[in-house]
Amino acid sequence: MAIRAKSYRYTISVRWTGEKKGTLTADGKPPVEVATPPEFKGHEGIWSPEDLYVASVNACIMTTFLAFAGRAGLAFEEYESEAEGILEFLDDRFVFTKIVVRPRIVLRPGEERAKAEEILHKAERNCLVSNSIRTEVALEPTIV
Repeated sequence: MAIRAKSYRYTISVRWTGEKKGTLTADGKPPVEVATPPEFKGHEGIWSPEDLYVASVNACIMTTFLAFAGRAGLAFEEYESEAEGILEFLDDRFVFTKIVVRPRIVLRPGEERAKAEEILHKAERNCLVSNSIRTEVALEPTIV
């Protein structure tokens, strides 16, 4: 039996709407307003590419964890996570040097903390976004 390679495409459009703002759109999804962040003379209260970069790592680790936890039968009651991206000016340009992801998982009684931690680290290693970027990704989990 031959194994077929899988390939997927994600098409996103952005349209400038004035000042330092725009709108992201994709078929079948709600639009997202985006802007230059305040630290670069942009706008408060609007998602920036920097926010979305960090968010994509955080969301990918969560969704990958959910897939692996489901397959392993891990019973948990809560998953929430905060991620912090560190943007630094190095070699005459800005670059994200590190993203720290701080998931908090509440297990159901009887579940092993070590099993949850193993699945979480497996999720980080297999997160397609983490695997596609040069930025270091570190986990600082709390599992209760």
